[in-house]
Amino acid sequence: MSDRSIAILNTGLVTSVGLSAPAACAALRAKISNPTETRFIDSNGEWIMAHQVSLHPPSYGLNKLARMTAMAISEVLDSALKTEWDRLPVILCVAELDRPGRTQGLEDALFEQIQSELGVRFAASSAIVPHGRVSVAIALTRARALVHESKAARVVIAAVDSLLSWPTVSHYEQHDRLLTSAHSDGFMPGEAAGALLLGAPGERTGELLCTGIGYGREPAHVNSEEPLRAEGLSQAIEAALADAERKLHEIDFRITDSSGEQYYFKEATLALSRVLRVRKQEFDIWHPAECTGEIGAASGVSMLSAAKAACEKRYANGSNILIHMSNDAGQRAALVLRYQG
Repeated sequence: MSDRSIAILNTGLVTSVGLSAPAACAALRAKISNPTETRFIDSNGEWIMAHQVSLHPPSYGLNKLARMTAMAISEVLDSALKTEWDRLPVILCVAELDRPGRTQGLEDALFEQIQSELGVRFAASSAIVPHGRVSVAIALTRARALVHESKAARVVIAAVDSLLSWPTVSHYEQHDRLLTSAHSDGFMPGEAAGALLLGAPGERTGELLCTGIGYGREPAHVNSEEPLRAEGLSQAIEAALADAERKLHEIDFRITDSSGEQYYFKEATLALSRVLRVRKQEFDIWHPAECTGEIGAASGVSMLSAAKAACEKRYANGSNILIHMSNDAGQRAALVLRYQG
C-alpha cells in the first residue's frame, strides 16, 4: 500500500434523495430515485424531468449552490469547533470551464458566498478545482500533498454542481444527451453538493483509505467521432492500481459516475477488458447517479460517500474498491480505496 494514503474521516451530502450523507446513502442503497418535473420543456413539448434539491426557503443559481455546499461542509465538520475552521484548507470542486450554461461566479463569488453562509474564513491554502466529474480526484491529489508534505492536520474537499439551468438543459437536449420520452440513451440532469473531511491514516479500525490515484486522457471522448477504445480510462485505472500496489483482480467491486449514457457504460466495459488479467467470477459495478441524476462535480463525493457507508454498515462486496470517473472533455481519473475493517 502507498505510504501516501489519505483517510476519509467523514462525509456530507445534499442531494435530491437526502439532505445528509446518512439519508442520501440509505436512498442509494435502496435505489430510491426522486425525479420531478422542471419548468423546462423538451422539443416534443413535454416537461423535462430532473433530480432537484428542495430547500426551504427556495433559492436559485449561485445562492443555492452556496447554501447546499455550506450544508455539506457543516455536516463533515459537525464535531469540530467552529473556532478551528479558519485553519482548514478547503478545496472546492466545480463545473469545468467549458460547461454549457455554466453558472457565473464559480471561481470567485461562490467561495466567498460559502464562507459568508458559514460565517468563517478558511485557510489561505484553499483552492478551486474546475474540472467537473474528475474534480474530486484532482482535489484528493492536492489534499494528499497538503497532508503529507505541508503537514495539514485536516483538509476539506467540497463539491457542488447543478445542471438545472435552461442554457445547460437545452444544450444537452439539442445534442440528444438527455433522457426523454423520445430518447432513451441519455441522462437525467441533477444537482447536489458534498464534502469530505480528510486526514493522515491513523491505523484505526473502520477507516476508509484512498491508497491510489491515477489519471488518463481519452482521445475518443463523448463529443469526438473517434472509435472508443477506453485508452484513457484504462491508463487511469492502471496508474491508480500501481499507486496502491494492487492488481485489478484484487479489487472487490467498482463504483462509477456513469449516469445513463451508453458511451460511458461501454467505456467502463472496454477498460475492464483491457486491464483485468485474472478472471473474476463476479465484479459488481455501482452507479449512484441512477438515484441522484447527473450531478457533475459532486459525483465524486457521492461515490466516496456511498463506499464509506457501505463499508461501515457491512453491505459492501469487500474492502477493496475501485472508483473511476470521466468528463466530457476526455479527462479520466481512478481511485483505489481500502477499508480497514
